[in-house]
Amino acid sequence: MSNSFGIKNIVQFILFVALQILLLDNLVLFGTGFCFIYVAFLLFLPLGINRVWLLVLGFATGFTVDMFYDTVGIHAAASVLLAFLRPHVLNLLTPRDGYDSSDSVNIHVMGWRWFLVYSFSLIVFHHAAVFFLETINFQTALYTLGKILFSTFFTGILIVILQLLFFSPKRARIDYR
Repeated sequence: MSNSFGIKNIVQFILFVALQILLLDNLVLFGTGFCFIYVAFLLFLPLGINRVWLLVLGFATGFTVDMFYDTVGIHAAASVLLAFLRPHVLNLLTPRDGYDSSDSVNIHVMGWRWFLVYSFSLIVFHHAAVFFLETINFQTALYTLGKILFSTFFTGILIVILQLLFFSPKRARIDYR
């Protein structure tokens, strides 16, 4: 089980980072909405992952994107922030009975409302970090807020589509709505 878990996550890492670098690099919605699909790798990790390991994976994911985008650590910092905040958001969204040890981040298992709050809240923090670190300027705050909103919407919709297409509803046991 441990080997299949590791192989599945390695494949997801390669897939999401490759999609980001090769396909979504120049894809922009309305001139301000960017899609950072690589955050799906961090969002879809198992619920019970070790926090230190999660931070390391966040850094590795962001750093890999930084190497190809030539962004000097912006994506690494934003991904580490996402990895740091993820357990706190999960604690806020914990169902009354808690999470099952076999639960994963799956829209079919956790329900629409849970998944949308979970993913969109973390995507907003990630994108805010990326765009404010990119500008380091509050004079263009309204433009930056527009980029954050459009990019969050764009990335979130693609992540929901990925969940619906590639995550099996057969494993859905309990609806946490």
